[in-house]
Amino acid sequence: MKAPPIPLTFAILTGAILFQHPTHAEESEIVTFASVPGELESIRSDELIAKAFSREKAAHYLDRAALNWQKKKKCATCHTNMAYLFARPALGESPDSGEVRQFYEDYWNVRWDKKLPTEKQGFWTIVVGAGLTFNDLQTTGKLSEVSRKVLDLMWTVQREDGGWRWPDCDYAPLEIDDHYGVTLAAVIVGIAPDDYAETGAAVEGLGKLRTYLQNDPPKSLHHRLMIAWASKRIDGIASDQQRSAALEELLALQLEDGGWSTSSFLTDWKGLEQEEGRPLETKVSDGYGTGLAMIISRELGIPSDDPRLRKAVNWVQTNQRESGKWFTRSPVVDANNLISNIGSAYVVLGLQACGELPGWPLE
Repeated sequence: MKAPPIPLTFAILTGAILFQHPTHAEESEIVTFASVPGELESIRSDELIAKAFSREKAAHYLDRAALNWQKKKKCATCHTNMAYLFARPALGESPDSGEVRQFYEDYWNVRWDKKLPTEKQGFWTIVVGAGLTFNDLQTTGKLSEVSRKVLDLMWTVQREDGGWRWPDCDYAPLEIDDHYGVTLAAVIVGIAPDDYAETGAAVEGLGKLRTYLQNDPPKSLHHRLMIAWASKRIDGIASDQQRSAALEELLALQLEDGGWSTSSFLTDWKGLEQEEGRPLETKVSDGYGTGLAMIISRELGIPSDDPRLRKAVNWVQTNQRESGKWFTRSPVVDANNLISNIGSAYVVLGLQACGELPGWPLE
């Protein structure tokens, strides 16, 4: 990964060690901040497929990835520990240490106690607010005090054009332009418990957000899918026709093995440069593409027993790696395949959305 323009968010990952994955006996232990390695675990395409699908392995991989990033990089990030908070409660039969949730709460309670983020650091409020809010939805079903405070803070660092400053490390689709941060904010406000979207601050901020999306049209199917997801709960973002068109395009990209390729969501992004001229890998199913497709298909009304989603569930259950992850190659430039972490979390959410794990919270 090349050096980022914004401190603490993304870093050059050199000399990463491929750690031995835990044995079955070790998986029964709760993963903690103290127990994870001090170096980032390599995410390799040649890791073996697991002999059988394991929820426990998935839980322990997510724990290791999130706590390892927290230990090594000491920051909240959309590609790893944010999505962890979205998905980890769905694997509640394997208890976690609670240290990722505490780390996110400490942004408000400790890091921002004396100095709040400015407009130039606006992305922090979205990432932290998203992790806390989705986690609230998955656990108590109520918006916690700290989550509400972070969401309220998010509107104070929103730009006049309705967007937020977002990391641009040239890592599509998550860390390349401001559009993703805007749609992520809309999704989170839309799903926030206790009618948060109806509060004064949210109503005013959403008005500016809509203006941003009108003035900055989507560049790719991935943009359109995020807009479609957000528009299920936030009015004035996309029409029924636009949602239906995005869903139809998404479903047409399902591969024969039942999965989706993240890169296939990016082929219409004009000017998107692939590293060293290599073509986008659109015919290989991966975790992020498949998980996101499952979530959005369910959110946009596809029933969980639809044959296409049953094929997707089968792909998930037969393509978990020995470590517990689902692999996703960095689609454009080399980012050490860190998208595999949010991809693995989204696979868990996809299973939850399709009724394979209990408690889908977005009904």
